[in-house]
Amino acid sequence: MSAALPVASAKEVRAHARRLARRHPRELAATLALHGLAAVCGLVGPWLLGGLVEDAAHGTADIPRTALLICAFIVAQAALTHAAGYASARLGEKVLAGLRERFVDDVLTLPLATVERAGSGDLVTRTTRDVDVLARVVRGAVPATLTALVTILVTLGAMVVVGPLLAFPCLIAVPVLWVASRWFFSRSRDAFLAQNASYSQLTEGLTETVEGARTVEALRVAERRTARTDQDIAGSYAAERRTLRLLTVYLPISDTAYVLPVAATLVVGGLFAVEGLVSLASVTAATLYVQQLLGPVDMLLYSLGDLQTGAASLARLLGVGRGSGGSGPDPAARPDLKRSRDLEVRAVSYAYRDGRDVLRDIDLRIERGERLAVVGPSGAGKSTLGRLLAGIHRPRTGAVTVGGVPLSDLSPAELRGEVALVTQETYVFRGTVRDNLLFARPDADDAELERALRAVGAWEWAARTGLDARVGAGGAALPPDRAQQLSLARLILADPHTLVLDEATSLLDPRAARDTERSLAAVLEGRTVVAIAHRLHTAHDADRVAVMEDGRIAELGPHEELVRRGGAYAALWASWHGRT
Repeated sequence: MSAALPVASAKEVRAHARRLARRHPRELAATLALHGLAAVCGLVGPWLLGGLVEDAAHGTADIPRTALLICAFIVAQAALTHAAGYASARLGEKVLAGLRERFVDDVLTLPLATVERAGSGDLVTRTTRDVDVLARVVRGAVPATLTALVTILVTLGAMVVVGPLLAFPCLIAVPVLWVASRWFFSRSRDAFLAQNASYSQLTEGLTETVEGARTVEALRVAERRTARTDQDIAGSYAAERRTLRLLTVYLPISDTAYVLPVAATLVVGGLFAVEGLVSLASVTAATLYVQQLLGPVDMLLYSLGDLQTGAASLARLLGVGRGSGGSGPDPAARPDLKRSRDLEVRAVSYAYRDGRDVLRDIDLRIERGERLAVVGPSGAGKSTLGRLLAGIHRPRTGAVTVGGVPLSDLSPAELRGEVALVTQETYVFRGTVRDNLLFARPDADDAELERALRAVGAWEWAARTGLDARVGAGGAALPPDRAQQLSLARLILADPHTLVLDEATSLLDPRAARDTERSLAAVLEGRTVVAIAHRLHTAHDADRVAVMEDGRIAELGPHEELVRRGGAYAALWASWHGRT
């Protein structure tokens, strides 16, 4: 079962929203001012109509003049509303761009171990659906909320000016809306978070089925995978029903509450007018203002639901940053790396699950330039040790250091400059050959790219296809050996001083494996090398061999010495050569 990525708390989401507002004070002030002016222009019409009704009762109404003024203010309101909408859109895009940049930074700094534990479905859903939901909210619900709030405040102010007594009847809806809103919003955040989590579960299941389609077909487990998908769909359906149930209770109550202020203002205002407490013009204007409030209030309440959805998505996006642990500690707060660049493991234990250590009390020092082979039976912990040495996993206890500095104290960029893991898994990014190489060092020129490709024996085919030839998805498909050469050329450009090799050629056919091993030799030159040796011919040429058994280093020393000892390594060597 995968462990979902963290989700930010409501407090963290609110704090982040406030920081976003403070980053754009001028744009926010201009947007609010334009919305305010548009709302003021919208108030002039009801005020003029109220005066027209009063004048008509006395036979002094100037209808043409009033009509022209109303038309003029309607045009002004339209122009200001358009300008306010444009300003809101510009502000929204700036905010959205900042959120997307932060999210991408957080994703790229996620430890690989965290991604593996979380599974692909959760991260894919946050990268796609949650970003899309947040974009819709920033472009739609946020400007609508600003417009509604400003319009409501300005209109209520106008009602107080027109007739303070007439402002009270419209408050009849406040208790109803307050109780209904508290009920809804106290439940909706958890409901929307659960709904988004159900999408992650569904995406993860579908991704696994698609990626493992051949295995599913070969093992004839299509029915089980279909049942898993049906179960995920049922979970998503149940989560959506929960949010819809909340909305179907809340929205009818709020819609009913809209009618109450209009009726109350007419009845109470009429009684006040009969008693001579207010004028007919004030009653007319106040009634029109209350009617005019219904649209913004409805927009506000509807947008608040969307804002809850957006807040749930924002919480999931901000949670990725918590999973990444930030960009690492401040370099100024730690000691400089020593020139020796020795890699050291001190009293390290590691567990994938609590209470079940797969590595126990490992102590190991690898000097700069040394070649160490790690051997042992399957399940002994070889690959886990390699991933700890590469900084992918953090030890449960103890520390893995390079030059005296714990790998966990290095930022991802610094870590990859010190240690890199090379496996049989390669990835060709969508783009050109040049783009794929520049991932490792963006400032590299063509001469440096050529040297890296020549070093791994890839220049001949790369020159033939051209550095600007498109590869990856939508481009030319590279065979496994060329994809591995491209990956090795990236390593030369990245120039880490230590490489951890975990059977980088094990999935290639023998001829391609020999070519890749020759390419690999160029990459290894002058570097510290830790080779996770599933086949013992790798161990023969190493400076030292570490023999692992049951999560511990059972033996450590040069090949010849370990063979003479007649211990665990000698038994492995004899077995590999077919001797008993």
